Amino acid sequence: MRRAVCPGSFDPVTNGHLDIIARAARLYDTVHVAVMINKSKKGLFSIEERIALIEAVTADLDNVKVESFHGLLVDFCKERDIPAIVKGLRAVSDFDYELQMAQMNIGLTGVETLFVPTNPAYSFLSSSLVKEVAQWGGDISHLVPPPVLDALNAKLRQQ
Repeated sequence: MRRAVCPGSFDPVTNGHLDIIARAARLYDTVHVAVMINKSKKGLFSIEERIALIEAVTADLDNVKVESFHGLLVDFCKERDIPAIVKGLRAVSDFDYELQMAQMNIGLTGVETLFVPTNPAYSFLSSSLVKEVAQWGGDISHLVPPPVLDALNAKLRQQ
């Protein structure tokens, strides 16, 4: 069975994330979406909320599993016998950072990294940018799936 992981903070999940996850799901038998827990950062959405949103928007992808993790991604991979990490690249600047991570990961445990170029429609997209535009009342409906848009609007109304 071919397994891979798509890691990230997904705060919130965007259409760009979903594009990479769906493309990985076509290449692998099982794709684990690993939601990173970073105790030093306060996200807009809780880990549980992020997982629920990703599960909702990937419900049509039968081979996608959503989990949280903390620590080293290669340990997550080793525990689940996952030999590959799938990462989306938006720009050359992403490559510089991700290449170093990929080289470290293969050196630590032999886990390979597959770089997938982002769909040009999402090349500018990040969770941080989505949150910032939404906070100022901008239209992000074309950048996130409807359940995420609803959850983001509700969350921002609470603040």
